[in-house]
Amino acid sequence: MARPDFRAAASARLNEERGQGLSQNVLSLLSADDTTVIRPSAVRNIPVDRVDPNPNQPRLAMDKAGLDELTASVKEHGVLQPILVRPLPAGRYQLVAGERRWRAAKAAGMGTIPALIEEIDDDTALEISIIENLQREDLSPLDEALIYDKMIRQHGYSIRKLAQKLGKDKGYLENRLRLADAPVEIRELVSVRKDTLSHAYELLKVTDAKKRKKLADMVARGELSLVKLRERIDAAPRMKRASKAAAATAASPGTIEDEIEAEAEANWMGTGARRPLTDDSLIAVRAHLADAITELISVIQSDVMKTIDDTDRANLAKHLMIARVRLENAIALVRRGADH
Repeated sequence: MARPDFRAAASARLNEERGQGLSQNVLSLLSADDTTVIRPSAVRNIPVDRVDPNPNQPRLAMDKAGLDELTASVKEHGVLQPILVRPLPAGRYQLVAGERRWRAAKAAGMGTIPALIEEIDDDTALEISIIENLQREDLSPLDEALIYDKMIRQHGYSIRKLAQKLGKDKGYLENRLRLADAPVEIRELVSVRKDTLSHAYELLKVTDAKKRKKLADMVARGELSLVKLRERIDAAPRMKRASKAAAATAASPGTIEDEIEAEAEANWMGTGARRPLTDDSLIAVRAHLADAITELISVIQSDVMKTIDDTDRANLAKHLMIARVRLENAIALVRRGADH
């Protein structure tokens, strides 16, 4: 999902939950339209040294080089977009959004900074900070994962609640959260390069720490495409499973037609193995199915197929035909449910 769409959806959801209580000025700061101009009458210049950072700020770190560039821009052009603060006792203010601009103004030696002053409760202030941080152009997948992790561990959000707040799929957040606890080589990989996210998820499957570190280093150097990485990870286990399947097939007197008929009957009669169902079962299995099909195609197109004999090829073709029957039955059930 594109960042502007995400920001618009999240800010709209936030405003709806607050009963339309957010001012148009605050919504303008969260707008996807970078050309939005906030009315001058709504902005006040407040002393930079009377602004305190938010102790619950979800951002974990700031890029020094990026902050130095912003400081140089502030020295030349000033702060072009106001920060958002809420009033504190004794004439002080607490930051809600715009910490980088505030820090750059301090570093540039500015005495005052343009600000919107709004009465905002703790929950709303935290959620606005999340929206702002997740829209950063320099946000890496690891930064994003750590923000979600902090919101859940330190601020009591469930994954479902956080997903609803942000207008994102629960499965999306669960995938990102896997990165927060990933081994260091995977965290380093996604903290620098956004194009290695799919590689990182594949590397999470590798339990051998030494092998995982070696593969991660190769990915970081650009030596392994996603397809090649999957071949390296999956080749040995798949060959082992193929051998077991071939042995089981050789011991079975049934024909392929018998197996397909039995499979179809099991699906229609409901005798197939089932997992416990939850509210998220459909989302989860849909994602697994898409991943499995992608993985299957990549392996079939790889050099692995050159190493198996005709018997293994025939067995693989048979299992794919059985899978096709399952899918056709599933499609029929979905359509039948839609008719009712």
